[in-house]
Amino acid sequence: MREAFFKNFLIYTNRHKDQNLATTKRVADFLRLKGRRVTVMAEGEGESAGPEPGSGRGVSGEALTEADCMIVLGGDGTVLQAARLTKKQHIPIIGVNLGTLGYMTEIETSVLEESLERLISGDYIQESRMMLNGRIIPPDGTVREDWALNDIVIARCGPLQIIKFNIFVNGQFLNEYSADGVIVTTPTGSTGYNLSAGGPLVEPGAKLIMLTPICPHSLNQRSIILSSEDVIEIEIPRCREGRIQMVEASFDGSHGMPLRTGDRLRIVRSEETTEFLKLNQVSFLEVLHKKMRTPS
Repeated sequence: MREAFFKNFLIYTNRHKDQNLATTKRVADFLRLKGRRVTVMAEGEGESAGPEPGSGRGVSGEALTEADCMIVLGGDGTVLQAARLTKKQHIPIIGVNLGTLGYMTEIETSVLEESLERLISGDYIQESRMMLNGRIIPPDGTVREDWALNDIVIARCGPLQIIKFNIFVNGQFLNEYSADGVIVTTPTGSTGYNLSAGGPLVEPGAKLIMLTPICPHSLNQRSIILSSEDVIEIEIPRCREGRIQMVEASFDGSHGMPLRTGDRLRIVRSEETTEFLKLNQVSFLEVLHKKMRTPS
């Protein structure tokens, strides 16, 4: 238990999962009754917000700066969007699960008020999660960059074809891959696309980076686990017949950047982190066990 300090709350809601905003209003009303200041932001509506859900006023930089805590209503995808939105402010995030069992949503609606009471009284643990920074470096030197909490995925953006790319770690050539793509994943992202592609599951508090090929076209191309301090470079070469390759790098499944032959994507552990709040002492293995027993 610690001295309570959360006074200003930012609620980030997935309207598709809370269509009538009933749960959003439930959270906002409870916090206001406890004397807290509340701002509401609805995902997918131009990030509209206001003192009441759906009021349509835009969230200002001041609202983000002043927020002590962000409560995210939705699923893991909504949490990822919230993390992108707040990565510079380092606002701690806690999720309310409005879908199937998620790995990043802490609170169930059946115990909503009880959980909020614990939150505002300081009965929680704060956990830092590592992020990735990706820089696309073309031959002309015009650098583009972005960040990811879950993963950075390189995949084709045109006709069905095998992608060829070269992997370098700390400046040393590692391997040439032929696959439908490659996933570079944080421990938090191990339960996402990485899992679907056959990659390993990792405790989210670990400090490491994983590379998982998507549908590799060779039996010896498997996931690789690297140190969080390693520098990974993915080079897009020409195809064997000399054709130019066009691919796309996707950050947390939303923001995409095009790459072509000659470009390099440099991926390192970001200096930024995402801060999560935990109320429960349930371990990752317990959540994983429950998830595996829950029908999709």
